[in-house]
Amino acid sequence: MYRLSSTDGPRPGPLPRRRQLLDAVLAAAFVLAELRYALDPPNAPSAPVATAVAAVCAALPLIWRRRAPLGALAAHLACCVALLALGAFPDVLFVTSLVTVVTLYSALAYSPYPRGVLAAVPVACAVLVALFDRAKLPHFPNWLMGVLLLFPVAAAAWGHRLWAARTEQGEARLRALELDRIEALRQAVEHERARIARELHDVVTHNVSVMVIQAGAARVVLDRDRAAAKEALVAIEAGGRAAMTDLRNVMGLLTMDSPDEDPAGRAGLAPQPGLDGLAALVDRMRLGGVEVDLHVTGERQPLPPGVELTAYRLVQEALTNMLKHAVGARAEIRVDYGPQELLVDVAHTEGRPGRAASTGSGRGLVGLRERVAVHGGTFRAGPRPTGGYRVKATIPLNSLESP
Repeated sequence: MYRLSSTDGPRPGPLPRRRQLLDAVLAAAFVLAELRYALDPPNAPSAPVATAVAAVCAALPLIWRRRAPLGALAAHLACCVALLALGAFPDVLFVTSLVTVVTLYSALAYSPYPRGVLAAVPVACAVLVALFDRAKLPHFPNWLMGVLLLFPVAAAAWGHRLWAARTEQGEARLRALELDRIEALRQAVEHERARIARELHDVVTHNVSVMVIQAGAARVVLDRDRAAAKEALVAIEAGGRAAMTDLRNVMGLLTMDSPDEDPAGRAGLAPQPGLDGLAALVDRMRLGGVEVDLHVTGERQPLPPGVELTAYRLVQEALTNMLKHAVGARAEIRVDYGPQELLVDVAHTEGRPGRAASTGSGRGLVGLRERVAVHGGTFRAGPRPTGGYRVKATIPLNSLESP
């Protein structure tokens, strides 16, 4: 029902129909009471019609006491002044004083304009005391009754106002927490989607590029050298099987519905490739007619699977880009297990652009940079001064824990 304002407190929002009906019934009850005493012949003053109209108008603002509390109070006070000026009968003034209590409470509890309420309260207090003083209640000082009523009315209205503000603040905090949770889930989904896209890019692009080159080589030598063509076809088959295995690994991650899934269903998934798979990767490239040299230096040591996969994907992506943009080039791969860092360097000579050179999106290198950054490493990629291209990454080992 309330909206918090940074300056004026709770603002009334759309009022439920049930509360609108209650306010209308309350106003109707006071209107009937006002008419009952205003039109009573023994009590009628010199201007009964004017008094009845003023009394009815004093009760009608109760209809919008929650939607426009300050306006309802102002309209009611104006009618009260008119009743006092007309010399209304004490019974009419007593009923009107009860209406004043309700409208004053509503203004204190619901109005979003505290400065306007503070300005109207002294007037309302003076009118209320005057009404009770003229009502002539038996066995009690009339003006004191009006004064004493102000304290519980003000306390109840202020308590209602604090409760409404705290309730709205609690709801606002819950909404903020819900929005934060939704945003965190969205970011997690986007992160996972990007990770899967990188995996699919690395797997599909490399294997398909190698298979295309090998198929082209087989087509060229098919008529004059069947043995070479057969060897190229065998390489295509091996590349296809490797691609299917990698795709099965990636898709297997998507089909795991819950941690309680049957372990036997995951047992068939092959582990992610690592540095031990570089030799097989180089052999597949050589079967396609690509000159690749692999040099591994330093003492081989166990590394976390994430680092192994990152190094493997770096070599794979560098060779894939060479197949696209430097056909006929020769590649040199260097892997160095240093005492403090792992160095992976892939460089190739100049070549001619292939047919797939225009299809690159640059996503592969961006994905490699992100992979290396996750492990606190550095990544560089760019042309070589002597011609060709180089992709180089270093990953610190002193902060890595062995599996």
